[in-house]
Amino acid sequence: MPLTDITRDAVLQAIAEYDDLGQDDFLDTYGFKRAVSYDLVHNGRTYDSKAICGVAHKYVTGQALPASKFSGGAATVGKKLSALGFEVRSNLSIPWAWDELILACDLLARHDWTPLDTSRPEVVELSRILKLLPLHPQEKRPANFRSPSSVRLKMANIHNWHKDNKNRKTNGSALDRDIHQAFVEDPERMHAAARSIREGVISGELTELPPFEEEADEEISAPEGRLLIRKHYARERSRTLRTQKIKQTRAQGRPIACEACSFDFAEAYGDRGDGYIEVHHIVPLHHVGESTTRLEDLALLCANCHRMVHVSKPWLTVDQLSALVAKQRPKKD
Repeated sequence: MPLTDITRDAVLQAIAEYDDLGQDDFLDTYGFKRAVSYDLVHNGRTYDSKAICGVAHKYVTGQALPASKFSGGAATVGKKLSALGFEVRSNLSIPWAWDELILACDLLARHDWTPLDTSRPEVVELSRILKLLPLHPQEKRPANFRSPSSVRLKMANIHNWHKDNKNRKTNGSALDRDIHQAFVEDPERMHAAARSIREGVISGELTELPPFEEEADEEISAPEGRLLIRKHYARERSRTLRTQKIKQTRAQGRPIACEACSFDFAEAYGDRGDGYIEVHHIVPLHHVGESTTRLEDLALLCANCHRMVHVSKPWLTVDQLSALVAKQRPKKD
């Protein structure tokens, strides 16, 4: 293969030449175009990965490798540079996740729906927070990932959907429209969600939460975003809280049964089901960061009812689910 003989020293020499000539002259000299998908990152600077490999070939064989003689991308150039100990980073645009849009729309709404300039401290700070969110793998992030400029652009795209915007709507996505609508319809809830996400990321609490197995299920969603769902599930799956809740329920003389449908695992499965139940955190997602979990904030649910609470938005309360179950049950003669 054309890239087989390239060494780390040869790549470093190509980088030095790139620095001396500058990007445009370097690319023009050797007939390369700017990298489309992946950049080489070295000492805090980014380089066109394919061009660097092509020129590195010159420092091994005496002749640069033309762009037409090899392909770029993760499987070729990216693999070779990574094997030589260099960092290769995707420069493809990464779509904004709902949690990110919550933070961007929150900032926009808090400033009277006026997009802020990139030099504003609030924009710079939001850029920093977005880079901390555990939503996109580091290795896939481009060098300008969630820069102040991208934050400003996203705010402008969301503003396209605002009633006071008189300009023709030319940019933005369906999610930009949806996040704007969510803030207009329930601003208190969405601002609270943004505050919880921001505080959780700054404290490190949300950045350390692992994804849960249902997270890939598109039906498991909520207006407050994926990160607060993770925190909600982490609380529900706390073995300590579950044990304490069951102990409290028994001390009150109540059965360990589903509070929505009354299903009792012990009655159905005998000793195998004795004491088995799931717990559901009844506090709304946008309030999860405002207090520690109390036993009164937990409800006992069977697996089926717990799934039905979370299966689609809006999430049901235990009372709403209990009423639904009662309505669906056939009436006894």
